[in-house]
Amino acid sequence: MAKGKATTAKGVKTGTFVLGKSGFAKISAVEGIHLTDAMKKRESTARDKKQSADEYRETIIRRHRKG
Repeated sequence: MAKGKATTAKGVKTGTFVLGKSGFAKISAVEGIHLTDAMKKRESTARDKKQSADEYRETIIRRHRKG
């Protein structure tokens, strides 16, 4: 089956779906995934510094980069 853009019953394009923080946490909990204290602190710091998604992603990559 070919993938395409989601549409409503009237055929109007619906746009992007964004899962919020609490919803993501609930789904992750079902999978047995929980944020560590360090992860929570990093997220809080990024929010306080008003980092963009790209800047926050780079922070995480730097933290886990080998070498």
